[in-house]
Amino acid sequence: MMIGRIVLSKAGRDKGRYFLVTGIFDDRTVYIADGDVRKIENSKKKKLIHLSVYGQPDEALIREAAEASLTNKRIRALLASHVKLQ
Repeated sequence: MMIGRIVLSKAGRDKGRYFLVTGIFDDRTVYIADGDVRKIENSKKKKLIHLSVYGQPDEALIREAAEASLTNKRIRALLASHVKLQ
């Protein structure tokens, strides 16, 4: 899993919601945020088995996320546009 990938939650209270991977905790756990309910300042730690990768990787998005220049507003806009396009 890479920082900047869009994922779909398969389990928990957030089941069915789309998120952006904002960090990697270990080989089985990542941090996710949606910019709305779960802000980037308070990213949720979630196991990979509870997530499904969504769509194809977007290099510009991955680069922007890796540089930590994302804002909650930008995450919301990215998720809305990518989910709508796919």
